[in-house]
Parts: sequence; C-alpha cells; structure tokens
Amino acid sequence: MVTLAVIWIVWCVLHSLLISRGAQNMAEKFFGHFSHLYRLYYVGFSCISLVPVLWYQFFLPSQIIVPSSWLWLGGQAILLIYAGFLFYAGAQVYDMGYFLGLNQWRNFRKHKKSGSLPFHSDGILAHVRHPWYSGGIALLWGFGSCTDVYLLTRIILTIYIILGTILEERRLIRELGEQYRIYCRQVPMLIPWKILRGK
Repeated sequence: MVTLAVIWIVWCVLHSLLISRGAQNMAEKFFGHFSHLYRLYYVGFSCISLVPVLWYQFFLPSQIIVPSSWLWLGGQAILLIYAGFLFYAGAQVYDMGYFLGLNQWRNFRKHKKSGSLPFHSDGILAHVRHPWYSGGIALLWGFGSCTDVYLLTRIILTIYIILGTILEERRLIRELGEQYRIYCRQVPMLIPWKILRGK
C-alpha cells in the first residue's frame, strides 16, 4: 500500500511539473519551433505513463471496506451520471483540439504560432468553473468497489485534483486579472450548487 501511494504521488507530481509554465519554457528553449508539439506529447505521455500504475494497482491484493448494497450502488450511479453530464457539457465549451494538442500540431505544420485560448463563461462554465475536474472527482468515487486499494487511490487523486484546481485558479487570475476574479465570485469552483438553488 505504501508503494502504491508513492507511485501515485510521483505520477501526480510529474504530471503537474510537465504541464507547468517552467517546463513549457524549457521546451521552447531546447526544442525551438518543435515546442508547439509539447501539448500533444504531454497528453500522450500522461496516458501511456498511467497504464503501468493502473496495471500495478490491479494486481494488488485488496480487502473490501464497504460491501456492495443498493444504497452504495445507487449513490455510485448518481455520481457516474453527474460525471458523464459534466464531461459532455465541458466538451461542448472547451476547444478539444487545443486540449489534446491537435490544434498546435496543425499550426506547427502550417508554420503558425499557437496562441492562448480566449476566456469565456458560457454553457456549463456559467454554473461551475471546472466541470471536468468536478466530473473527475465524481468518476473516481462512482466507479469500482470500495476496497482499501481503491480508497487509497481515490483519496490521493481527489486531493491532487483539488490542489491542481487551486493552482490552475491562481494561474488564471495572474493571466486574466480582475475579469477572472469577478467570475470566481459569481460561479462555484467545483460544485454547481447554485443550480440546486435555482440560480
């Protein structure tokens, strides 16, 4: 269990460091024009590096903490529906080509420079600032049985997502200034609780 925790923490730290502005600046310095492909490489590396971690976790002996019941399964079903909705709604407002690095690849082939995305707050972003992070947390707790192994993974990744969201917020405030501060005061960060209140 300790080894699994260390592996997940290392993966999370590496994942964050590689997407940091410092890492991207280094890529621009060492790879020049090819640095426009950095996002594409980053997405690929993140997916590939996740496979051995999940493989190791899958074969660990585990112990059931919460037995399956209609209450547990019903709660998980609600979380999965919520996660699915947020992922779908987020895909409607986010530029998927930019997120996956495909736009940067096209610009690289056309010898164009990739700019930053404009800020907008329409669609699901009018109700929650980070729908994919919120959906990711719901997916973690809505998928799979409650064993000691999966509980450890859920706790570590939930903390990682929350910390990552806070760091992302700070970056957006630095880049967008008062515009984003006003947005933060109007829209919840992870839980779209205003929808439940009819606002």
